Amino acid sequence: MSVLAHVFEAAGIATVVLSSVREMAEKTAPPRALHCEFPLGRPLGRPGDAAFQHDVLARAFALLDSATGPVLVDHPEVIEADESPLACTLPPRFDPSLPPAVDEARGLRRAFDRSLARRGFTSVGRVIDADGVPGALAVLHAIAEGADWKDAGIPGGNTTAVCHDIRTYYEEAALELADGPVPGGRAVEDWYFDQTEAGATVLKARAAIRDGGGKFPVWFYMTPGQR
Repeated sequence: MSVLAHVFEAAGIATVVLSSVREMAEKTAPPRALHCEFPLGRPLGRPGDAAFQHDVLARAFALLDSATGPVLVDHPEVIEADESPLACTLPPRFDPSLPPAVDEARGLRRAFDRSLARRGFTSVGRVIDADGVPGALAVLHAIAEGADWKDAGIPGGNTTAVCHDIRTYYEEAALELADGPVPGGRAVEDWYFDQTEAGATVLKARAAIRDGGGKFPVWFYMTPGQR
């Protein structure tokens, strides 16, 4: 974003950057930047705190009054990331005849529906909707167990998008089941990949596609890079 700011400014469009990594803002020197020492992925600070978020935006837009640049200002409040593990109890197995991840996903449907009703929207839908999550997990389970990934029927033919939809479905359901404040992004990621059958299935399918001749990036972006 800091580099793009220079491009937009050259075209006559004034910009303000919300910086998450101060060293990067210092190196790229965008015309105007407000550095926010907040957890990555939360550029406006506290989830659900409209007053705080409006304060961040007001401080950022105020930089447009600066006559010269580059300008780099620090937001006065620092928010430490809380990455303690997400506390979320998963539903018990209901149908042992199903692959574990499929059974698990079905068990989370009511929590997902509550989340959808409360928020009024969902980010699931790149290639499948909530109804398609169990079927997509069945496909990934088959791949993990040795089925040829090219002929397995990956929804939309897009490994990255379908894995994003599955993970989003789980995360939205989990936020209805978890105790305490909104968790940090890494805490939810760790819960998904380390504690759920779906996360384990995605990891196994990813390894199977990679080892079965899948080229980059077919398998790589099925999970975060560090996984």
